Amino acid sequence: MRYPKFLKQNGTIGFLAPSFGCATEPYESSFKHSLNRWSDLGYSTKLGPNCFLNEGIGISNSPVKCGDEVMSMFADENADVLISCGGGELMCEILDYVDFKRLTQLPPKWFMGYSDNTNLTFLLPTLCDTAAIYGPCSGTFGMEPWDESLEDAYRLLTGDKQVMTGYRYWEKEPIKDPDNPLVPYHLTQERVHKYWINDLFVPDGRTFKDAFLIQGRLLGGCLDCLVGLIGTKFDRVKDFNKRYKKDGVIWFLEACDLNVFVIRKALWHMEQAGWFQNVKGFLIGRALNGAEMMGLDVYQAVLAVAGKYHVPVVMDADIGHLPPMMPLIVGGYAVVDVKGNEISIDMSTQK
Repeated sequence: MRYPKFLKQNGTIGFLAPSFGCATEPYESSFKHSLNRWSDLGYSTKLGPNCFLNEGIGISNSPVKCGDEVMSMFADENADVLISCGGGELMCEILDYVDFKRLTQLPPKWFMGYSDNTNLTFLLPTLCDTAAIYGPCSGTFGMEPWDESLEDAYRLLTGDKQVMTGYRYWEKEPIKDPDNPLVPYHLTQERVHKYWINDLFVPDGRTFKDAFLIQGRLLGGCLDCLVGLIGTKFDRVKDFNKRYKKDGVIWFLEACDLNVFVIRKALWHMEQAGWFQNVKGFLIGRALNGAEMMGLDVYQAVLAVAGKYHVPVVMDADIGHLPPMMPLIVGGYAVVDVKGNEISIDMSTQK
């Protein structure tokens, strides 16, 4: 696995918009404010041509122009790390215009984003053997003050923190809107993990007194995007599983628009494609639209597939669309240490 160089002091952060750009409120104001924050921290910033555009369908510009921006920013020697402007809907359409073979030949560079950006954070390690970061997009860094999770993402980019431990509270109902673009997360809900361990479902991690470890390579992202890659020319997961058979894979997964039935079907599709053949464990984020339907809840939806593999499953983890989220190195080796309701993800071993 190729690990990029971490962001150096007084380095340059590049921004690009392979999915939505920061063209509407509250995203435009929060992104502009984030640029000031980076400047105050001593960093230079470089913007791709699509950052403030809204000329595409589900993405900032045409697929061709978004692909061109990706290639130019990765090749730009003056941009040390890259952060995506935001998520969106149709980033998959730019993939035909991203030269992954060329990216493999270029020096590795950190790319950070989540949601629709799964199309890059997942394909960089599986196609280019290059680690990426599943973490917050650029506009989130405009909040005042920064949430602890943003500090973690920043310190991961600089290499100063490579062990994430999760957060006590999470946001169920955001208060950020066009009139309040810089407000922090509205943290009102206590995080409570649920586990499937030793084939036993533990509905409240706070009551679980034992501890367990999961070791392997982190791989995953947003289910909405991952299921669309199955069986395409971009699906090289079997090769990844073969390449890292000795390490195994820790799958981290979260869902945005998918309801509980589609979550279950998405996991079924991944299973049928052989993606889980080398699984060591699952980390499942809180589902944004995971309300119970027809007697099926999100835990049953996940365990219908994940439970077959007799590996630990950690649910309601700080990953994804219900913030805060732990930034994770996709493709990186990790040791996940679970003790009761607490979790530690150590990504400091680079191999």
